[in-house]
Amino acid sequence: MRETMMSESTKTQDDVVITSSQLRGWPPPDPNGDKETRGRVLVVGGHATTPGAVLLAAEAALRGGAGKLQCAVPGTIAVPLAMAVPEAGVASLPVDDGGDIAVSAAEEIVELAKDCAAVLLGPGIVSPRAASALLEKVVPQLDVPVVIDALGMAYLTDHLDGVAHLEGKAVLSPNVGELSQTLGEDHEDDPRAGAAELARRTGATVASGTAMTWIVTPDGRSWRDEGGSPGLGVSGSGDVKAGAIAGLLARGADPEQAACWATYAHGRAGERLAAQVGSTGFLARELLREIPAVLAELA
Repeated sequence: MRETMMSESTKTQDDVVITSSQLRGWPPPDPNGDKETRGRVLVVGGHATTPGAVLLAAEAALRGGAGKLQCAVPGTIAVPLAMAVPEAGVASLPVDDGGDIAVSAAEEIVELAKDCAAVLLGPGIVSPRAASALLEKVVPQLDVPVVIDALGMAYLTDHLDGVAHLEGKAVLSPNVGELSQTLGEDHEDDPRAGAAELARRTGATVASGTAMTWIVTPDGRSWRDEGGSPGLGVSGSGDVKAGAIAGLLARGADPEQAACWATYAHGRAGERLAAQVGSTGFLARELLREIPAVLAELA
């Protein structure tokens, strides 16, 4: 399925349209090799009410090509998550009064991140306040590529310069509502402009959109993905895409490259499932099995 109609306010001649041929000429590092050379990912998030968000993001990181996986989650979900994702090492963290990861866990998270090639922050966190308080203690101490997703964006709402020290090694993956909340401006009608503004103000690559997704770098380079399916607008879909971005970063892809490849694979996975079961009849977890096939075709 392809979305072909765009308003002039969102379409620019400078956007590179993401296609299979364009990506084949821009391959990420070869995923061959052992699990160490393919990179380690750390996924941080979760809550007793939303364990599935971490599960989806974590598996997507492996499907994107990461070699090793760690998850840092509230102790309330650590054991079931470890059983659901036996490929992962799972750290059981203390929780705050609301059930999110406690700020006191920050140093343990930073220590876990030291051996990682990429860190994903945010999936499944329930409280914006808890997310911001935790990431305030974690992100400034990181020096590896970072993906911030979902309520992890609350940290950027409070600190727009919060990833500046990473010098471009960050990818932000908000939905349009989170994008607008972070900037304090409504970008529902023009997500491309919002993505460009957020990239400029944070110094990070931003991937956001609705029927289309835009990837914009701090220096103004931009790509758009016109594919996908209405079925991608389902609970957990964003967690899958964020995890795939983190997996590609762990392999050694540049931030904009990881965002473009993951966005394209996510969209094509949705198209494949729509052809099988209908455009609104599939689940986010079903995207996981399609992503490696899309990546293999591109390779």
